[in-house]
Amino acid sequence: MKDWPVLPSEVNYLFLTHAHIDHTGRVPELIRQGFKGEIITTHATRALLVPMLRDCMALASMAEREITALERRIDDLCWGFEYAREFDLERGIRFKLGRAGHILGSCSIRFSSVDPEWSVLFSGDLGAKDTPILCDPDIPEAADLLVMESTYGERIHEDRKYRIERLGSILTRALSDGGKVFIPCFALGRTQELIYEMDRLFSEPEYTLQFPELSPKSRPPVFLDSPLGLEVTKIYSRLTEYWDKEAKLLLNHGDHPIDFAHLYAVRNHKNHHRLLRVAGPCIIIAGSGMCTGGRIVDHLLSGLEDPANDVFFVGYQAGGTPGRDIIRYSNGKGYVRLDGRRVDIRARVHTLTGYSAHADQQGLIEWVESMPGRPRHIKLVHGELQAQQVLAKKLKEKGHSVLH
Repeated sequence: MKDWPVLPSEVNYLFLTHAHIDHTGRVPELIRQGFKGEIITTHATRALLVPMLRDCMALASMAEREITALERRIDDLCWGFEYAREFDLERGIRFKLGRAGHILGSCSIRFSSVDPEWSVLFSGDLGAKDTPILCDPDIPEAADLLVMESTYGERIHEDRKYRIERLGSILTRALSDGGKVFIPCFALGRTQELIYEMDRLFSEPEYTLQFPELSPKSRPPVFLDSPLGLEVTKIYSRLTEYWDKEAKLLLNHGDHPIDFAHLYAVRNHKNHHRLLRVAGPCIIIAGSGMCTGGRIVDHLLSGLEDPANDVFFVGYQAGGTPGRDIIRYSNGKGYVRLDGRRVDIRARVHTLTGYSAHADQQGLIEWVESMPGRPRHIKLVHGELQAQQVLAKKLKEKGHSVLH
């Protein structure tokens, strides 16, 4: 219990900004240690929470009986709330959830009180504008204290307007020699976004004319080799009321935006092992996103040493992860350790930063600057030290008070 700053049994409310495991992974342990309060989040996050935590608990080698019991307990304790509506909590405290644009269901959370008068806004993980399927982040309300993420506080992403063209160009070159394209991908958010843009690339005339090798008649198969990714994609398909206008319009016109011909689901281990023996050209999307485990490790063990293959990274690779090492040492002579084995990196490695689910430095600053009133103080969290320092300097240059 020493790891908990407050005894779980004394916690009344747990607020979740979204369903990614780095923000929810300790919920089962919190309940095991005595938490009996309410879990508060958006309706979409509530729908995604149990499948995400089931996968996490299974990886932790918990017994099936305990996993099932915790699933039921989480479902009983969790409540979904609407965006942009203020709700009473207790002791005069109120809360409101705002769209954060990071993944489906993601939110910022604003707490406020009238007597005494104060307000705190937690940004949650903020996404970039014009992200497929997702509505843009809401303009934040004023707050005394803003607690804001800083994941990409020192970086500017490449222009998202051209990323489909870049994806098409790289895929065309990568598949020209008959190799495989491996895409390590997070099951929640990035997988659905990538499928969405492949659908545009494979079906819209402006792209099929530009990349004829990827047209419906000639393009290679795409395999989604992620059981959790498949389940999350199904949930996304059910939550159409939370999609943005473009995605809804495509669906209404008969084009399901996260499904297309020659997209194949790899559901079980038998088919996964069969896929390892399939010859290229083909595209394989698999987890985990940072190559720390999951089915992508099997694919990299069998294909990373083949120069005909390519690896596409479309998400953040934390320091110390195999994904970061593959990018860092992909100079033709480097290697990476996967599942305890040394594997030479001979495949070509690409990083498409325009697919980040996090806002970049410019997006973060614009979000702060869009507030109707300047926050008294800003506290930066959820970012490496350098990212926080660079973003803090930029914010101070604009006259903001940044706490250390």
